[in-house]
Amino acid sequence: MDAADRGRRDATGPLVRVDAPDDPRLDLYRDLNEPAARHRTEADQAIFMVEGRLAVDRLLTSGYPIRSLLVDERQVVPARDLVAATRSRGAPVFVGSRAVVAATVGFALHRGVVAVASRPAPVDPGRLLDGAMERAVAAGVPPLLAVLEGLNDHENIGALFRNAAAFGVAGALLDPTCADPLYRRSVRVSVGHVLHVPFSRLLPWPAGLDQVRAAGFLVAALAPRPAAGAGRTVSLAELRGRTAGPGHPTGVALLLGAEGPGLTEAALTVSDVVVSIPMADGVDSLNVATAAAVAFHAFTAA
Repeated sequence: MDAADRGRRDATGPLVRVDAPDDPRLDLYRDLNEPAARHRTEADQAIFMVEGRLAVDRLLTSGYPIRSLLVDERQVVPARDLVAATRSRGAPVFVGSRAVVAATVGFALHRGVVAVASRPAPVDPGRLLDGAMERAVAAGVPPLLAVLEGLNDHENIGALFRNAAAFGVAGALLDPTCADPLYRRSVRVSVGHVLHVPFSRLLPWPAGLDQVRAAGFLVAALAPRPAAGAGRTVSLAELRGRTAGPGHPTGVALLLGAEGPGLTEAALTVSDVVVSIPMADGVDSLNVATAAAVAFHAFTAA
């Protein structure tokens, strides 16, 4: 470890009292409920926001660097572990009254804590695929990926990533139209689990699915109606069985579409198989995050 590394590790971030929402040190925390303005700020500054104590705790155990933490003064003691962990990384902790914090962010803050984290450069999908396969081989289990098309609801994205973390999904690939998994609402709904599930954008779409297939994954489209498979429909049990036999791909890339429109015809066409979840008569479909959880469990359960 060189001198610079030792200096960063030994540094203690300041604990700073802030008494006015227009304090320039709080510029990165302003108007969190204004999507257009936040998109510009976060893109310009290469940052994203993490709200809530559990989510911030997961940020601090992830690979994403924390830049600073803003805390409602009533939460300094309950969140003292987060305060200490942030300062130990050399990042400042700003403390203000509930009114100052609310006026800064634009609403009553969930659990009284919010952090600014550095947004990394986009991950190459090939790197994600290789890493997923390597970890799975080392663990002796077939890898499972989530591949998302057209999911533009931040809460659905967050819930799906939480489910992916719960069932050990190796990573997620998103088409160009999917919402940002690091948007504040997505991170909050995922309870920070999105920060521990690798993800990447897959381009071009849907031709990029050929890269997934070439990496050793069977591309399985999840559709509510078996007829969508045109003779390629399999059950979840059959899908799992295909990963165990010799000569078959060792992983499954589960392709999921947005609620309402579902998967596009182009995505269905380039998939290897179509899988559906049996449901009672009269039920059209499940919420996409719920459907993903059912499929993840079916594939990973012992």
